[in-house]
Amino acid sequence: MSTTTQTLAGTSWKEGVKDAIPLLGGYIPVAISFGLISVQSGFSVVETILISAFIYAGASQFLFVAMAASGAPLWLVVIMTLLINARHIVYGPNLSPYLNHDKKWLPLMHGLTDQIFALAHARLPQLPEHARIGWYTGAAMLAWLSWIAGTALGAIAGGELTQRWPLINDILPFALPALFFVLIVPRCNNRLWTLTIALSAVTAIILKMLGYPNVAIPLAAMSGAVLFYTLKNQRLLGGH
Repeated sequence: MSTTTQTLAGTSWKEGVKDAIPLLGGYIPVAISFGLISVQSGFSVVETILISAFIYAGASQFLFVAMAASGAPLWLVVIMTLLINARHIVYGPNLSPYLNHDKKWLPLMHGLTDQIFALAHARLPQLPEHARIGWYTGAAMLAWLSWIAGTALGAIAGGELTQRWPLINDILPFALPALFFVLIVPRCNNRLWTLTIALSAVTAIILKMLGYPNVAIPLAAMSGAVLFYTLKNQRLLGGH
């Protein structure tokens, strides 16, 4: 490997950190709310921080805390958590072509979240092969550490924060949807992506309104993928 290549590989993690900084605006507020809710549900500060460090699954953490606090059996908690995270079955295979030349990516999948996937799916194709694993490591580590830090803040001082500034209770629930919106809008730069995202969003909303929130995201993702590749293939066939 040349000196230039080594330099690029060594600094790629910094680019990943820089690219992931905007995610903090959504991660930290939601993590604060999780820390607060977890402690209020009977978990200790240390237990709450460990949940964020090792489970690190956003909505699944809220579900885990709620079900555990209500006395639900462990097997049911595990099944529901797997259902919510079923969307990762789609995420991993979509990123593996960009990372599978370096086997270090396997343990780094612990850092794969919805937002990191969206960011990585857009950025990894633009990076040289030797810089991809470093970039992903930087982005994923920043997101993971910010989630842990936000959880700790919520667990330790969340009650005092919401008492001092009651408006925080109304603001926190909108942080993550706003983050998703910011990540999605730049993709709507042509008809194919706009139709795909619109179908996925409508499908998710309908399924949630019908009372199937746990399958709404994976089924919406699959419907969007089917539409995307159907329209893409029709366009290619039309070109011939």
